[in-house]
Amino acid sequence: MHPTFPAPRTLTLAVLSAILLGGCASFSTDGGFETVRSATQSRIQKDVVWSRDEASRAQIQARINALLAQPLSADDAVQIALLNNPGLQAAFNTLGIAEADWIAAQRLPNPGVSIGRLTRGSEVESERSLHLNLMRLLTMPIRIDIEQRLFEQTRRELILNVLRLAADTRKAWVVAVAAKQSAHYQQQTMDAAEAGAELARRMAQVGNWSKLKQAREQSFYADAALAVARAEQTKLQARERLVRLLGLPHGDALQLPERLPDLPATLPALPDVEQQAMDSRLDLQATRLQTEALARNLGLTRRTRFVNVLELGAISNSSNEAPLQRGYEISFELPLFDWGQTRVVQAESRYRQALERARETAVNARSEVREAYAMQQSQYAIARHLRDEVVPLKQRISEENQYRYNGMLIGVFELLADARSQIASVNAAIEAQRDFWLADADMRMALAGTPGKTPVTSLPSASVDAAGGH
Repeated sequence: MHPTFPAPRTLTLAVLSAILLGGCASFSTDGGFETVRSATQSRIQKDVVWSRDEASRAQIQARINALLAQPLSADDAVQIALLNNPGLQAAFNTLGIAEADWIAAQRLPNPGVSIGRLTRGSEVESERSLHLNLMRLLTMPIRIDIEQRLFEQTRRELILNVLRLAADTRKAWVVAVAAKQSAHYQQQTMDAAEAGAELARRMAQVGNWSKLKQAREQSFYADAALAVARAEQTKLQARERLVRLLGLPHGDALQLPERLPDLPATLPALPDVEQQAMDSRLDLQATRLQTEALARNLGLTRRTRFVNVLELGAISNSSNEAPLQRGYEISFELPLFDWGQTRVVQAESRYRQALERARETAVNARSEVREAYAMQQSQYAIARHLRDEVVPLKQRISEENQYRYNGMLIGVFELLADARSQIASVNAAIEAQRDFWLADADMRMALAGTPGKTPVTSLPSASVDAAGGH
């Protein structure tokens, strides 16, 4: 099989277009970051800054200090993370790498020069040649298109990383505030248990309380103390995870509010949530761009499977005993042992792999957004039920028991047991409220990309079954 070469007219046009493309190649002033900034602003209304000098870092630090001067809201926590997270700042440099690859594809290949000198008796012969990689020149338009798609893919993935960090930070803030709120109520439970244990000890000393009943109260106090220790541990872990996401070297400056925000009055109805996700998810866009780039690369590989190296050179040969010689040379590989089949198979396999991954991403996107929407709705219903039904009922029961205690119809141990039960219901309401806000963050993220799974530790609680009696 004989390799075919482009016609002179086609060759001339290809070379001219490559020269024009190469002459226009230059780096952008911001490395393509404006697209990331504007997409972040439009999707979550937050600023993101690529800090590349000391002046910008000083401005960012001043803004962070102002936000940390007061108890941190979820929105402010997200803003600090987008400005200060070192992992995100490191990821921004992938833009520079991808843009450099794109610009490199637009640059003309450097010519090669060879110089030789031969002597034969008194004759001195000098040979000079200038050669150019013609194959790279001919394939420049396709390579530029491939690298541009990969650059756009990198930008989509980077925007997705920004949104994922925002979602993770919001969820970490929710978990940290809920842990702080829970630790406060666990301390109240232990205080009530301690009062019951001390009263039981005194009554047992004077013979008005059995050892069994005293042991029950003491056991509940021990359980409550353990629950407080675990609550403090959970609070510390949640706080430190938030500190890491915020990129703070020390967590001392971090102030958290005392409680989670209230539930929204209603949730927006999203009847076309699946289609909305398919239209706006960045992972689908990035996968599509990657698949298109691999398709173009497959076409390029098929075209160059036989002739992968093609160089054109100009030669000048001079001698002190002969006239100057000029000419040209064309060099290429002979496809005797490798007909390019391996490269074609690799390109085809990568393309088919990308197609299947794109299909997987689309299937997962539909499922993830349905799951996130269902979880948001169900967690909202659970949190509202606890807030509007369970906690008020426990409060009413507590008030009735207080009346009965004032009328000497029940004893102090029954009153303490009821207080413990009420605190447990409040903790359950806090946990449900926390789970709703986590589900809400997942729902927002599901419209942009795959939501991350945040491991959540259940709020520790002591048993409320140790109710005493006369």
